[in-house]
Formats: sequence, C-alpha cells, structure tokens
Amino acid sequence: MFKASAGKMLPTSIIGSLPRPSWYTAVLGARSFLEAMVNARYREQYEDAVSVHLRAQETAGLDICTDGDAHYDDEVGGMSWQSYPLTHMAGFDAVAEPAVYNVGAVGFPRGHILHDYLEARVFPKIVGPVGPGNLQYAAMWKVAQRLTTRPVKFGTILPELLAASAADSYYKDPVERTMALSEALNKELNDLADAGCPVIQMEEPQIHMVPVRGKAFGKLDVQDLVGIFNNTVKGLRAKTEVWCHTCWGNPSQQRMFKDIQSYQPTLEALNHVDADALTFETCSSGAGDLKAIGEVIKDKKIVVGVIDHHTLQVERPDEVAALIREALKYIPPERLMISSDCGMGREGMSRRHATYKMVAMVLGANIVRKELGLPEAECLAADPRYSLTLTKS
Repeated sequence: MFKASAGKMLPTSIIGSLPRPSWYTAVLGARSFLEAMVNARYREQYEDAVSVHLRAQETAGLDICTDGDAHYDDEVGGMSWQSYPLTHMAGFDAVAEPAVYNVGAVGFPRGHILHDYLEARVFPKIVGPVGPGNLQYAAMWKVAQRLTTRPVKFGTILPELLAASAADSYYKDPVERTMALSEALNKELNDLADAGCPVIQMEEPQIHMVPVRGKAFGKLDVQDLVGIFNNTVKGLRAKTEVWCHTCWGNPSQQRMFKDIQSYQPTLEALNHVDADALTFETCSSGAGDLKAIGEVIKDKKIVVGVIDHHTLQVERPDEVAALIREALKYIPPERLMISSDCGMGREGMSRRHATYKMVAMVLGANIVRKELGLPEAECLAADPRYSLTLTKS
C-alpha cells in the first residue's frame, strides 16, 4: 500500500539518521522511551532534536522525512542502531557483555578505525524468549509525526543482524534465534503501522551480502533470508508502505569492503522480498548496476541513492541530476524515488554537511523535474531572496 509516495513523481527522502546536535546530551540508555519522556530535560532535548532534524529536511525540500533516528544514543560507530533493540527487547539480560570476535576474520585489527566499532559491541545476552519489550516504535513515530505535516518514515534493523550480534544462552541455534527475533519485530512493526506510520523501512537485510560473506551463520542462504524478511514484515503492506534498504555497511561513515560490491548476483532474490520499494546505494557504489536493477525489478518502486554518506564532499546539483537521468534510462519515473545512499548520522559527519547534501539532492531532482515538466519542490535553503550576502541592485 503506497501511502507516503502515492501520487508523487521523483519523491525525495533520506535513508534515516542525521548527525546529532552538539547540545543534545541527554542519554536514553536502557530506559524505555516513554519512561525517559517523563523527564523534563530529556523530553525537551529529544523533541528539540527531532524538530531540528525535521526542519532541516523541510527547508531542503524533502518529500518524505525521518526523525533523524533521534532516539539513538551517541555511541561509537553509530552502534546504537544495533544496541537499542538489544537493550530494549524482552528476553535479554540486564547486564551487557563485550562480544567475542575473531578479529582476523572480521578484518579490522587494532589501528583501524573500525576496530573501535568492534570494541563498542557490548551487548546483553539472550536469557529467555525474546519479545518486543520496550521498543515503543509507535510512540517515537508519533512524536515526530505531530511536528510536521510531511510523512515521516520510521526504520529498524532486521533480525538476522540482531541475531548475529547477541550472545545467546536460550535458543538452540542462530536460526531459531533469528526467527524468534523476526516474530518479535513483526509484532512491534504491526503496532507501528496500526498507529498510522506511512512508511516503515527495513534496514540492511543480509540477502545481498551472501555472495561476498557467505551464508549467514553458515546456514542461511539467499532464499532463507528472503523468507526471514517476509516473515518480519508479514501483514504490513496491507497497512503501510514498506521499504527494503539494502546497504553495504556504514559504521563511522566508513566503507566495510575494500572493493565496490555489486547487487547484481542477488537482484532476482531481492525482487521477491515483500516490500513496496527497494533502496540501492548507487552514488557511493556507482551507477553500474542501474541497468540490471531496471531489468530485474519490475513490480516495486526503486529508490536510488544520489548522495554519498561516506564523504564530506557535498555533491553538486548537476551531479545529482546526471545520476537521476542515468537511472531514468532504465527505471520509469513513476517508479523512481531519490534518496541518500545510507544514513548520515553514524558519527562521521557534521549537521551542516548533511544539510547541504540534502539541499543538493533536492536541487538536482528539481533540475530533472523541470526537464520532465514536473512540479519542482520548494527549497527554502536555496532561495536567493534569503541570502545574507550583499548584492548590487
């Protein structure tokens, strides 16, 4: 069910996270969100942070907004993306423990910035049946949606990544653990959809990672992971718009792989996920997969990334327009959406850089909209009438 993107041509959005304001020092920790919102200082800082995230997106001219993932704490490498569910779902121990890794297999030894990311993996162990617990996604979405008239998208990590992160003394094997997490997330996401959330984004399925990393847990192949995705979102598309965000990793705004990876080996499998839209990193990973994406993905909307989240270099609008034109060679405009490649708030970028990347995205989209005779988005951030520089009459 298309809710947020219905009737929109070349709509713009970002994947999710935005850099935290420097003054946003409140910490959620293991408290439930609703419990934290009882505290006057936390509530003020949280609502103000969501407000500035939304306002930055509005003044840039985005069509679909996010809350900037403001409920995540300021953790190394943006680790709160994983730690938040693990510290708020039912079935986990109250005490967190450092994860144990074969650093040689992971490939980030001491001296590499992402070794700090590995050291930040201090998570609680599963000690009982997992459940939604205090995820409280609907409450978070409501706080954001009541601050803007534009549709607010809400995203969450997928169960196979949570299952790979958590130590477990309860379930027999990682597949059982993954399916239990899938069922728990599905319940929470249906509550979120029932609350009225117009877009739910499922983040980083490991489907496209299998050719480069092998089967998840050495057991789950591409089709198994499609089944887990579809189980996690069951019932949602009758209520809301579902996005599947494919990603090559983004801790501390770093690349996870030495070489650029391709989506092509798993496009046919991705075509079978139960989602309305698929996102692809086509800026930082290059436009080489666009032809294959357009040939294989025929019944879903396609979200192309035109902003590189790894770099502080702000893209030029003409560069953004050129990438959109390239996508339009293979994808019809009624099925094309425009976004950042991934989140811009996982430790490595300033608010100002993220803001001007969003502005560039909208200005680039407007170039193409004008060429196609489509309405252009208002971009207050680029309106020359409000420049503070002196101009001659």
